[in-house]
Amino acid sequence: MANEDKLRDYLKLVTTDLRQTRRRLQEVEARQQEPIAIVSMSCRFPGNAHTPEDFWDMLAAGVDTVSELPSNRGWDLGNLYHPDPEHQGTSYTRSGSFLHDAADFDPAFFGISPREATMMDPQQRLLLETSWEVLERAGIDPGTLRGEKAGVFVGSSDQGYGAAAARARDRVEGHMLTGGSGAVLSGRIAYTLGFEGPAVTVDTMCSSSLVALHLAVQSLRQDECRLALAAGATVMAGPRNFVEFSRQRGLAPDGRCKPFAAGADGTGWGEGVGVLLLERLSDARRNGHPVLAVVRGSAVNQDGASNGLTAPNGPAQERVIRAALANARLSASLVDAVEAHGTGTTLGDPIEAQALLATYGQDREEPLLTGSLKSNIGHLQAGSGVAGVIKMVLAMHHGVLPKLLHLDEPTPHVDWSSGAVELLTENQEWPETGRPRRAGVSSFGGSGTNAHVILEEAPEADPGTQDRETTDDTAAPVFATEGLVPWVVSGRGGEGLAGQAGRLAASVESAGEDVRPVDVAWSLAATRAAFENRAVVLGTERDELVAQLSDLAGNAGTAPGAVTGSFDVVPDGTVFVFPGQGAQWVGMGRELWEVSPVFAASMEACEGALAPFVDWSLSEVVRGGGELVDVDVVQPVSWAVMVSLAAVWRGCGVVPSVVVGHSQGEIAAAVVAGGLSLEDGARVVALRSRAIRAIAGRGGMVSVPLSLDGVEELLAGWAGRVGVAAVNGPGSVVVAGDADALDELMAHCEGVGVRA
Repeated sequence: MANEDKLRDYLKLVTTDLRQTRRRLQEVEARQQEPIAIVSMSCRFPGNAHTPEDFWDMLAAGVDTVSELPSNRGWDLGNLYHPDPEHQGTSYTRSGSFLHDAADFDPAFFGISPREATMMDPQQRLLLETSWEVLERAGIDPGTLRGEKAGVFVGSSDQGYGAAAARARDRVEGHMLTGGSGAVLSGRIAYTLGFEGPAVTVDTMCSSSLVALHLAVQSLRQDECRLALAAGATVMAGPRNFVEFSRQRGLAPDGRCKPFAAGADGTGWGEGVGVLLLERLSDARRNGHPVLAVVRGSAVNQDGASNGLTAPNGPAQERVIRAALANARLSASLVDAVEAHGTGTTLGDPIEAQALLATYGQDREEPLLTGSLKSNIGHLQAGSGVAGVIKMVLAMHHGVLPKLLHLDEPTPHVDWSSGAVELLTENQEWPETGRPRRAGVSSFGGSGTNAHVILEEAPEADPGTQDRETTDDTAAPVFATEGLVPWVVSGRGGEGLAGQAGRLAASVESAGEDVRPVDVAWSLAATRAAFENRAVVLGTERDELVAQLSDLAGNAGTAPGAVTGSFDVVPDGTVFVFPGQGAQWVGMGRELWEVSPVFAASMEACEGALAPFVDWSLSEVVRGGGELVDVDVVQPVSWAVMVSLAAVWRGCGVVPSVVVGHSQGEIAAAVVAGGLSLEDGARVVALRSRAIRAIAGRGGMVSVPLSLDGVEELLAGWAGRVGVAAVNGPGSVVVAGDADALDELMAHCEGVGVRA
């Protein structure tokens, strides 16, 4: 029996170990398959689409962004164009989709000198701007991420800026290595933002940014980083690509991509920058970040030994699509639409269409809806994949699939009857299927590297989960109702401040009447970085606040009614300064007690802490609006208001690094810093103020510009009638007593500058 008992115990132990191992394996597998949330997006696309909202308006309206070649890049436009494809050194098209303001950059904002900025590839500059924006659009102050385990994955190709800028060697030497380096595209972002996760630049030509997204997703799932930027960028420094593709007869003469069309006659070059901010879905929910969509699956492969180095490979495209579906654990019929690579070439489009028909087009009830944004903004090359992702995230949100432009009729080089694939000839409502909306995005690189991503609309948040990591009361909204609110804006320099004010005003106006001023106030205070030049506008109505911002924008950062200021250096933290007696006024705190739950809760706690030491009610004094005269009332009330205002600021996300104060403000500072408990602070301020009143009687107090030792010696003749009430500092002491005694003291001390 003893052996049987041992065997039974051993089997129980083994069974328990196996269960625990199985559970751990399931947890690891689930984590590696967890959807990755897209929590924010930013962009610079042709047609002045500087935000995702601008981009969507353009797509929904069917705008074609093709324009003439840029005239501000030093290109020899007079000799560049020639209609003969065989003519050396020329382009037979003089059109494309461009970022005509690509040279605009504020180097001082990022602490970059003008000389270094001159050498920086414009792709670096635009990536810095859009990376900063993508964080703020997620409600994250970029400055709070320094030292964070965050990754940067950038897809881009060398567009020749370094070679062109090197001609100005005498002005930029010393910055040429970093300014023109592809590696620094990701490295500079990580350096500027203080990220300490992986920083990788990927160049697989036209699939670069989708490959970068794939790597970012893998990095998040492998716990290499807790959040990641996935980006793509193309800005053409010279006309090289136009000349090269002209020799290959790969360009559309009118500069327009005509994806999958019978009239397709080549690609049209475009340029742009897009950035995605990614987190694990569970992390995004816990951190309270918006979830715009999720990446369900992705895959990357290579053409291998195909029929040409840069020629597309149909079987490889089919394989990468199937691999992405397998990674997402989905069948092809569960995907509603695809943003195709669709460059408008007579070779590539038919091959891609056949791959879509063979994979997505089989065994489905509803057709796969297919489009390509290249018909709107051209072929963004390394940036095309991330642009496609941004488009499909917006399409899922709006429930509309934008149409293909320039589609006369489907190309006859494809057997469209071989599968259920339908081209988007018009804007179309997203089909209602009773399940989440899903879309695929394809990118195929001239390097032979192919990528495919499966997107899914944002899932409903679990009502049982906490939106933020903290459940502290400070996470509650600061204001419960509408009222007078501050909008705070900042910038580097007066022009920067004016620009921020103008952009905020435009953003609020475009958002419509649903915008609540209090929500804007919260976001500005809690989620935006603060710079040297600052302004505050106050108001109760949206239009009133917008008008003040517009004044700021039009007057170089100054405006009547706005409070403005500047700092030579922005400190590495926030300082709370608490004043002494004299800062009070009738009615202070009364309205805030009504509108701010955080302030009210703190004041009620202060009232409870003061109750054992005073014979009056804090709530009656403050909410009743009576005059604050007696020192043993004024100082405890001021103390309570200061402690409670600090709670409000903390509720806005403003946490002090340093606290300082004077008189009852010093006691408030000690409580806020944690040096005194609320109860001990209440005891000190109440008993101290009572003692001051007992000393002063109904007389008063004066400040003497002497040390404590000097004043004690001076007061020897007034013992019992005048005493020390407070020490302001090493050379300033407050004395109190009856009025007659103070008059005598002042008369006696005229020579030492006693002042009332």
